[in-house]
Amino acid sequence: MDRIKIRGGHRLKGQIPISGAKNAVLALMPASLLTSEPLTLINLPRLADVDSCCHLLNELGVSTMVARSKGAHPGREITLTADTIASTIAPYDIVRKMRASILVLGPLLAREGEATVSLPGGCAIGNRPIDLHLRALEALGADIELAAGYVRARAPDGGLRGGIISFPVVSVGATENAVMAAVLAHGETVINNAAREPEIVDLCHCLIAMGAKIDGVGNSRLVIHGCDRLHGATHVVMPDRIEAGSYACAAAITGGDVLLQGARSADMAEVLVELKQSGLNISVEEEGIRVQADGPLKGLTLSTAPFPGFPTDMQAQFMAMLALGQGTSVLTETIFENRYMHVPELVRMGADIQVKGRVAVVKGVSGLVGAEVMATDLRASMSLIIAALAAEGETQVHRVYHLDRGYERLEEKLSAVGADIERIGG
Repeated sequence: MDRIKIRGGHRLKGQIPISGAKNAVLALMPASLLTSEPLTLINLPRLADVDSCCHLLNELGVSTMVARSKGAHPGREITLTADTIASTIAPYDIVRKMRASILVLGPLLAREGEATVSLPGGCAIGNRPIDLHLRALEALGADIELAAGYVRARAPDGGLRGGIISFPVVSVGATENAVMAAVLAHGETVINNAAREPEIVDLCHCLIAMGAKIDGVGNSRLVIHGCDRLHGATHVVMPDRIEAGSYACAAAITGGDVLLQGARSADMAEVLVELKQSGLNISVEEEGIRVQADGPLKGLTLSTAPFPGFPTDMQAQFMAMLALGQGTSVLTETIFENRYMHVPELVRMGADIQVKGRVAVVKGVSGLVGAEVMATDLRASMSLIIAALAAEGETQVHRVYHLDRGYERLEEKLSAVGADIERIGG
């Protein structure tokens, strides 16, 4: 099993290109099931989760072709064509690897009138039930059954019909599934308390390019007018705001100066506010966002919240950064109840962190030391990388397959700005 070795103490300086957003592309790819025509996604990140999603879509009958992009967006692109749906069953052996697999449920049900999807897997960061996904589909007339670890959904005769969906709590995945199901439903669908994350906006823009009729994009109330069919389209995947925020924390903890090429400030407003509060200089430039350390880091008080609040996917990275901050920081995790699994590993490196329930108190220390540590989930993995970049001596991060799910060419990007980092085959 691969591991990553880092020798800390090197200041990061230079440019880091930000890849296409993992959390966006994993919703955009299932949207290909909604049409028989090709959907091309530009700015495709090279990630394990993207490969898993391709495998799942292939099982359902979608052909996938990856190529080099040309023009304004160099990198990779993928063309997905679902001219015929070969199967409406998403099997356990694929779905268990990636929670986002549940996002094939809405599109399959809308187009084929039925879908059988295994209950999903993914990072073990807390209880993430899919009941909101199922309630949303039931509001569109679907008949839902849970049996033997699978969700079996059927649309009424004539297909899904528009309805009113009111989420009791904000859910990104449930909003994505509801939107994709509603675009082919008969009549009008209203979604109240919809998630407002930039990845939702990106999905809606792609669906509109495919012919969908969606009003209120970016707001908590979406109105969708169902269409008989959608057509193909070409869509550029948004830049990964979580990757950008992660590298901002890496620049901060090393006293660095890094330009996050392609990062969009509108997607990261709250993260940028907190980075400034911690003592960093943040400037929005034509090419992206520049992060410059200017003196010691300051402690913060943070609470995770749905967009436009502080993202739960940035909590672990900020914790690692604040381990070397002056004074005391207080972090409250409101989204997932088990998202502090990185704390014992940071403590092994010399961090002073106490956890009580959903609150973590971080007392800044003068330095961290290298150690052998174990990654427990995707964002926890990145928190250990960030800490290792500033630690004295050598750190080895094990279970880096978590990192490969969400960070493209991590060693290459960090090496290019001065990090001493290498991957060691297991």
